[in-house]
Amino acid sequence: MSAGQQELQALSEQLQEIQDAIESLEATVEGIRERQEEIDEGISAIEGIETGTTVQVPLGGGAYARAEIQDVDELIVDLGADYAAEFDREGAIEALEDKSDRLDDRIEEVTEQISELESESSQLEGRAQQLQQQALQQQMGGMGGPAPDE
Repeated sequence: MSAGQQELQALSEQLQEIQDAIESLEATVEGIRERQEEIDEGISAIEGIETGTTVQVPLGGGAYARAEIQDVDELIVDLGADYAAEFDREGAIEALEDKSDRLDDRIEEVTEQISELESESSQLEGRAQQLQQQALQQQMGGMGGPAPDE
């Protein structure tokens, strides 16, 4: 295998690794967006409930129980890292909005990483095209040489 072919092979492997990383990061962004949708649903639910409202409470394993809201100003919000805190309605909404804002920041970070990888990929693809053209020119040059003497 010539040096040019080896470099093309290495570029191909690098491009595949970058593409895999981009796909992984895109999946991360999708997962973050799903979490934001859940937060938005939580905010809407909090805004819509009143004391005395009947709701379905998840018990786990797909089982639910009907329950009546005793006090809309006693809401528990998951803070992450296995911590939760009790808030009044406005505090719970604010905590969820803060969570959503942090997720927005994370999406921005991951999107920047994707852009950097796409830029790197474009550069590698350009180099691969150069190598392919050089190899093609060398093949064409080898075919068009002087005819052998008879």
